[in-house]
Amino acid sequence: MLALPEGTSRRNDQHRSGRWPVKVVVVGHGMVGHRFVEALRARDTTDRWEITVLAEESRSAYDRVRLSAFFDGASAQDLTYDLPDGVDLHLGEPALTIDRAARKVTTAHGMYEYDALVLATGSSAFVPPISGVDQAGVFVYRTLDDLEAIRAHAAGREVGAVIGGGLLGLEAANALRLLGLRTHVIEFAPRLMPVQVDEAGGAVLRKYVEDLGVRVHLGAATTAIRPSQSVNATLALTLSDGAHIPADIVVVAAGIRPRDELARTMGLATGARGGVVVDAGCRTDDPAVYAIGECAEIDGRCYGLVAPGYAMAEVVADRLLGGDASFPGADTSTKLKLLGVDVASFGDALRTDLLDVVYLDPASGTYAKLVLSDDAQTLLGGILVGDASSYPALRASVGGPLPASPLALLAGDAPRAALSEDAQICSCNAVTKGQISAAIHEQGCTDVAALKACTRAGTSCGSCVPLLKQLLAEGGVAPSKALCEHFTQSRAELFDIIRVRDIRTFSQLVAEHGTGRGCDICKPTVASILASLHNDYVLDGEQAALQDTNDHFLANIQRNGTYSVIPRIPGGEITPDKLIVIGEVARDFNLYTKITGGQRIDLLGARVEQLPAIWHRLVEAGFESGHAYGKALRTVKSCVGSTWCRYGVQDSVGLAVELELRYRGLRAPHKLKSAVSGCARECAEAKGKDFGIIATDNGWNLYVGGNGGFRPRHADLLASDLTTEQLITLVDRFLMFYIRTADRLQRTSAWIEAMEGGLDYLRAVIVEDSLGIAEELDAMMAHHVGSYVDEWRATINDPERLARFVSFVNAPDTPDPTITFASERGQPVPVVLGVRS
Repeated sequence: MLALPEGTSRRNDQHRSGRWPVKVVVVGHGMVGHRFVEALRARDTTDRWEITVLAEESRSAYDRVRLSAFFDGASAQDLTYDLPDGVDLHLGEPALTIDRAARKVTTAHGMYEYDALVLATGSSAFVPPISGVDQAGVFVYRTLDDLEAIRAHAAGREVGAVIGGGLLGLEAANALRLLGLRTHVIEFAPRLMPVQVDEAGGAVLRKYVEDLGVRVHLGAATTAIRPSQSVNATLALTLSDGAHIPADIVVVAAGIRPRDELARTMGLATGARGGVVVDAGCRTDDPAVYAIGECAEIDGRCYGLVAPGYAMAEVVADRLLGGDASFPGADTSTKLKLLGVDVASFGDALRTDLLDVVYLDPASGTYAKLVLSDDAQTLLGGILVGDASSYPALRASVGGPLPASPLALLAGDAPRAALSEDAQICSCNAVTKGQISAAIHEQGCTDVAALKACTRAGTSCGSCVPLLKQLLAEGGVAPSKALCEHFTQSRAELFDIIRVRDIRTFSQLVAEHGTGRGCDICKPTVASILASLHNDYVLDGEQAALQDTNDHFLANIQRNGTYSVIPRIPGGEITPDKLIVIGEVARDFNLYTKITGGQRIDLLGARVEQLPAIWHRLVEAGFESGHAYGKALRTVKSCVGSTWCRYGVQDSVGLAVELELRYRGLRAPHKLKSAVSGCARECAEAKGKDFGIIATDNGWNLYVGGNGGFRPRHADLLASDLTTEQLITLVDRFLMFYIRTADRLQRTSAWIEAMEGGLDYLRAVIVEDSLGIAEELDAMMAHHVGSYVDEWRATINDPERLARFVSFVNAPDTPDPTITFASERGQPVPVVLGVRS
């Protein structure tokens, strides 16, 4: 017979015999309340518990961890969880009173009996007692309704302020930035994110934030909010240091407080600082009442993170089904991206009485600290700012021996180390390596999606997904070829499907060969494949929604929200008249000019609404898009060759111009760069390119698979002493075979290195035609060359296409007010608020 909570009475003999279900009422339907419902429904295989949920909000449970995605294009539906079957959910019907003696909950619409009651009322935003905080234009950042109100009020406004520089405060600051407001952040502590990072980490984080144009005020409290006397803002904030900040909207993100008012009216014990007091089984001093999540105080503490709340939900689900689970303790590790910056904190990160090892790289904006035991053998905690790629492995190693030397761990050069079976892989859902291993070896999980479904690991914040992939590999599972969770096929397989079936849209592809609605992995990948095969305008129809950030506006976004314009200059050759046009455009639009490493001229500082006018001037002068924004051919660099140089043996400039015009606009898995050197002195640095050509006395040598960047690699010689015609044929086939078979975002160097047989196999395919596909590759390139259309010209000649080039869709004639410039060395440079005056 099903065990009921201690002290729970059965109403009559029919109930005792099990013919009536026992009733649990859940008060609150946030993330933790939803998790409890999921856990109980999944474990209660005989459906003995009848579940009723009373929700205060008018929406079903949604992902509060991803709340800020609402301002980045996610809809409320995208964030909403699916409700398990068999749950009686009442939206907009909060519990008003609870009669513990009669076991009844009363709402404005009815009365509900219970055998067990679970309080999951969460927390509310803490609003400091600031004079004027209750006036119009001041908001909290807690629910989707709050976000909708913020968005509505921000329309047409210019300046916003956020009170609070913790996790939520920085999320709110990013939201205001995305709404087009100049943004201030006020934090009482001497650093940002004071609960998660130390002073040095806070300094690195502050630089990141201020580089994005957010003004940071530290060590100051807001003492008053008053109507502004200035015409530039509607409100004015007074700080404790005497500073005054104008703002049109104020968001308070100064922390949270447990929602325990219902528990207090019930007479339940509450903590000194709030929260319903519970034991290790999450039971209150009433044996029929449990509390979970942010409203619960356990071991003298309330937790404002989702992972401890999930653990509590699992404990109560187990207890209601006769188990004896206890709260395992809270993992307060966090990893998230704030304002585009990776930040992670785990273990005893802020302990000052322990040994620590610190790595700081100001050039790259990276900070890391490991907290160790006195003998430097045990990892106790750490902080990562700027680069948190090592977080999953480090967090899983907390409490155990260091998997490698501290410096190797911080530099990311440590070899993979074996984790113990009890190492926690997913802190959000308390999943250990042992559970992952069992899912792989005993339940047959062969990919990340299966592990997520089986163990819940990776289903919350997702930071442990890289570690799941590592454990799959260690378990002998061949790496999945799936592009993402929506396509089981690899990129190369999708390329062939689209090519053979002549598929023209993403929606057709996902309907016929995938699942779901797609993601930020598969959408840009498929967009690139469609562009490579069909060479259509990339912003027409549904194609526009698939593109990466830069492709959305056919330009590269810069740190202050402006864009760079780089016209194509084939081979680096340019006439004086064209140079004059570029100078005039830069002067007339107040653009910063810089010679690039690829022998082009970069025009920086263009606002989005200026782009079409700039393109129009350049196109009239004979320029076209340089595709610096796309995963496409960038440049074919050249020396002056035999035309001018006394050492040159071939016309390198002429060949470079011919190649660049042939391959312009060619979309690929990654960017492509090339160069042509007119002799063996290699002035064009051809061996550092994806495909490079060096002149010989007898023709041309072709090198492939080189690249510069973070991990430079010299290209390998593919063929030598080629005629120009032979060379172009081999380059055609090389590029098309790469586009056809490479993985997503795989450079040509990595593609060749990963290729079975390597360079010899590549040579056999494109030189000797070992696969019999040379004719297909030639035809694909011929189609590209014959169908090429300049994207800038195609845009400025179409009014409908021009309509997207505005800073604000709800105010198309309004330029972004956050963009300002100063003068430096005679050129405009961006003003980063809080850094330059």
